[in-house]
Amino acid sequence: MTYQGLIHHYGQFLSLPAHTKNISLLEGNTPLIPMPRLGKDFGCELFVKFEGLNPTGSFKDRGMTTAISEAIGRNARTVICASTGNTAASAAAYAARAGLRAIVLIPSGKVAAGKLAGAIAYGAEVIQIQGSFDEALTLVVEITQKTPIALVNSINPFRIEGQKTSAFEICDVLDGTPDWLCLPVGNAGNITSYWAGFKQYQKGLPHILGVQAAGAAPLVLGHPVEKPETVATAIRIGKPARGEQALEAAQESNGRIIAVTDEEILSAQRILASEGVWVEPASAAGLAGLIAEASSGLIQTKGRKIVVVCNPCELYCIVGCDWRNWIAACKKDSYYACGKGNSDFLLEVVLFLVFYVSQNKESE
Repeated sequence: MTYQGLIHHYGQFLSLPAHTKNISLLEGNTPLIPMPRLGKDFGCELFVKFEGLNPTGSFKDRGMTTAISEAIGRNARTVICASTGNTAASAAAYAARAGLRAIVLIPSGKVAAGKLAGAIAYGAEVIQIQGSFDEALTLVVEITQKTPIALVNSINPFRIEGQKTSAFEICDVLDGTPDWLCLPVGNAGNITSYWAGFKQYQKGLPHILGVQAAGAAPLVLGHPVEKPETVATAIRIGKPARGEQALEAAQESNGRIIAVTDEEILSAQRILASEGVWVEPASAAGLAGLIAEASSGLIQTKGRKIVVVCNPCELYCIVGCDWRNWIAACKKDSYYACGKGNSDFLLEVVLFLVFYVSQNKESE
């Protein structure tokens, strides 16, 4: 039978209300890519769960199909989210698919421009706020408490229902679970989802290694980070909404949550690229954490089966320099707001491409 999306394929395992109406872009069913050369270095079987082949290039699509399907089933007409990038595109795409209005709040200057291209193209209203992602999420929660607008961030329980399907797929491909699952931790919805999925599917339980960036590591530090800073924009979050569940997942799995530096993240990004898998910096955090733990002897990799979870790379992440300052010097107008400044956005992309090409030529 032709694949028809996650709700159709794994519906019997998903706790969704009866009013749910299936809204799908055929998300999920993403590959588990063997990494033989890198695995040889570790002395293990190493795989990348490559979530970049979801419709908007992110694992967020798994949770968004369930969140939007539930929302439209109860007659919601507008959805809203705070985002560091990936959630914006996913929410906008699935809202467009369902014929709903989408509103996205983003922190000022803290989101990769490439990640917002899709959200704007799908017709979302993108609003920039002066503040962090955590402040944007707080505002979104307040809005949904006072209006019939549906919240589609990962604090929505139906997001977790969709995202746990990635654990199901890993089990189906490996005919069991890996010894270790390594993944980035930002708002902590994904680590929570994976652990829920493995527990429910009952094909074994892996150890989980959650990895934060050193400049945005509230779960490692034990307290919120007021001004998180890291090149890994997707996990630049100082107060994870599902932080407690993430810590529980790590503890229950006999795993842990650690922090790695931006330098370690970018090094892991290059290592993955050397074997043909190009990912955004945040997605390289899982491998960076594995390298750090294996190097220190805290994880024994020999003879093990290990999965690293990855998204693809956004365009601007290629450049290892502060191109935004260069762009700012070329522009007189401020960032777009409410999704109406599309010409500004396009100018930014064009200027970036010119800058990237010029930098490459100078280095030749």
